[in-house]
Amino acid sequence: MILVFYFSLGRQQRQERRRPDPWRQSGFGCQYQNEHNFDKQGQVNKLLKMQSKANKLKTFYGNNGYLTEIHVLDKDQLDLMTQNFSALEDKFGKVYTQYSLHNVHLQYKWVMDLATNPLVLQAIIAVLGPNVILLDSRFICKYPASDVPHKSNVAPYVAWHQDIRYWGFEGGPVASVWLALDDVDEENGVLQVIPGSHKLGLLEHKTSAIPGNMLTSNQEIPKHLVEAEEAIRCPLKAGQMSIHDGLTVHFSEPNLSNRRRCGFVIRYVPTTAYPVDDADRPRSFPATVLVAGVDKFNHFTNNAPDNFTKIF
Repeated sequence: MILVFYFSLGRQQRQERRRPDPWRQSGFGCQYQNEHNFDKQGQVNKLLKMQSKANKLKTFYGNNGYLTEIHVLDKDQLDLMTQNFSALEDKFGKVYTQYSLHNVHLQYKWVMDLATNPLVLQAIIAVLGPNVILLDSRFICKYPASDVPHKSNVAPYVAWHQDIRYWGFEGGPVASVWLALDDVDEENGVLQVIPGSHKLGLLEHKTSAIPGNMLTSNQEIPKHLVEAEEAIRCPLKAGQMSIHDGLTVHFSEPNLSNRRRCGFVIRYVPTTAYPVDDADRPRSFPATVLVAGVDKFNHFTNNAPDNFTKIF
């Protein structure tokens, strides 16, 4: 079988604002062409169309610093992921699974399969280039208070921040994926991003004054530097993902619903990136895996599990 990818990004209209028109012209999916009924010119046309859509995707991401509503998992794949994650909740408890399932892609094949899903990697390659390292992964869950009582009756949230603030490397961007295990909307703490904010460079971060910040460093960007009125909400259906640049300013509100809001966060970098010693950004990278292309630089160890086969 010959695998041919095409893109199919959804459209989400905010009540008071619309996304730019180019958003409605790009996205991901996949088709299969029987090799015994191979239409060479048809396949060439599909590949050209795929490249055109990939270029639109890269352009939108470059201009805005984010993508959203990318369809990744079908119903059977989503059901399997949900069952597997439920097993981890049963094993470790929800207090643990809300933030402490870190880099378990090296431990569980199904998690590695999520991080290297062809539709995920196709999108990442479109925005980062062909040579990609999986840098880090973590499950993040905002449970309703009925499942995990809030400490001091304060609902957890994620303050305005930039991911790159906490990552000790240089030489390339970082792309952060949120792959939704659950539907995500305004009620249960949807991601909000500020389009174009990745072009501002690294902004000042300071200690958050509001309790409940889930960031381990408890930092936030000062309010006067955040153009919150420009924020775009990124609701997702379970099985969809969003991607944002490491410099994109973003945040998410508390989960005030009676539903779980859980996602798999995966971070990728191009092979040009390299770790640096920075006392202000202390970080180790024990779970890096080359997931696409070739690594001519070897700045990071390739910790690929024995059961992983690279397909890009």
